[in-house]
Amino acid sequence: QVQLVESGGGLVQAGNSLRVSCLASGRTLSTFDVAWFRRAPGKDRRFMAAITRSTDRTYYADSVKGRFTISRDNAKNTVYLQMNSLKPEDTAVYYCAAGTSWENLSTPLHYEYWGRGTQVTVSS
Repeated sequence: QVQLVESGGGLVQAGNSLRVSCLASGRTLSTFDVAWFRRAPGKDRRFMAAITRSTDRTYYADSVKGRFTISRDNAKNTVYLQMNSLKPEDTAVYYCAAGTSWENLSTPLHYEYWGRGTQVTVSS
């Protein structure tokens, strides 16, 4: 069993940066693919970024490519999402997820474990 806890969300002005963290306990996070999803008000949960186990290959949604960076710190059992050049449309609850299934990395079905989320609000 893996417990995931997100942190680092908050209120930020458009154009600024924020880093959210996903701290794992129970198992070593480096043995999982890890992703960040977000759910904006009135919208479905959407894939933002993923980092693969073993190779640390990264993948991004087109909407955040070049602005967001996903990374790991294995010593801290933590995955980060660095978000730069934030826009009001980035406002959402951000969730991290960990998994190892054969489903596509960008689908929630790939991930067995989920955190409760952290709110990110970007003001214009």
